Amino acid sequence: MYLVTMVGNLLIILAISSDSRLHTPMYLFLSILSLADIGFTSTTVPKAILDIKTHNRVISRMGCLIQLSFFILFGCLDSVLLTVMAYDRFVAICYPLHYSVIMNARLCSLLILVSFLISLLDSQLHCLMLSQLNFCINVEIPHFFCDIPQLLRLSCNGTSTNKLFLYFIGAIFGGIPVSGILFSYTRIVSSILRVPSTGGKYKAFSTCGSHLSVVCLFYGTGLGVYFSSAVSHSSRKDAVASVMYALVVPMLNPFIYSLRNGDVKRALQRLLNRTV
Repeated sequence: MYLVTMVGNLLIILAISSDSRLHTPMYLFLSILSLADIGFTSTTVPKAILDIKTHNRVISRMGCLIQLSFFILFGCLDSVLLTVMAYDRFVAICYPLHYSVIMNARLCSLLILVSFLISLLDSQLHCLMLSQLNFCINVEIPHFFCDIPQLLRLSCNGTSTNKLFLYFIGAIFGGIPVSGILFSYTRIVSSILRVPSTGGKYKAFSTCGSHLSVVCLFYGTGLGVYFSSAVSHSSRKDAVASVMYALVVPMLNPFIYSLRNGDVKRALQRLLNRTV
């Protein structure tokens, strides 16, 4: 699954970079999303594979914080980029004649930079909070990576304040992107419903079908993981749910975009023919 994730996302990046017809804002954001998916998976899976092969399932406190820092960085970057892509679809459908003026190279670069800075801030705030926790010697984490809910449960000092701070950060850095996506799609649906012909409605909706599928998959599994960890105290169920979130979603993203998007499919075919 890890190899499929790496190859699939790298093919998307190579197909977009090698085809000048895909040098548009939508595909630029898609290539950055694929890069974030590679980073998101690579923060946890290689370490888990190494632990299984060597039977040495040990990680230091600093190593745990570093892993968690990159995991949150790439996870938040995924979330913010999905919001940026929703805004891009909103402009393309609601203001098609002004699209090239609004989504210019300067704005696209600024959106990518802001997305990274927001993700970095979210990551560092989480690490700052978790660095204040005290743990007993040789704590066993019942998970395949350092996950926040598990670390909070294993902490020796009181966690009520930390949990409140965690939920506050989640509400800010998770709630704002979701609100942005909901706002964009509310306006998109409103614009599509005003299109008189059925063919026009289908064509307009098909331009954002892949993105909507990825949004539902990403937030659906993410919310499932953290709601299940809040309600259930089964570490095994938490780990299984996290596999869906941390590995399955990044693996499926390239398939969703390549199968549902004719431009990406043709670019991949040209890339593979050129390689052969």
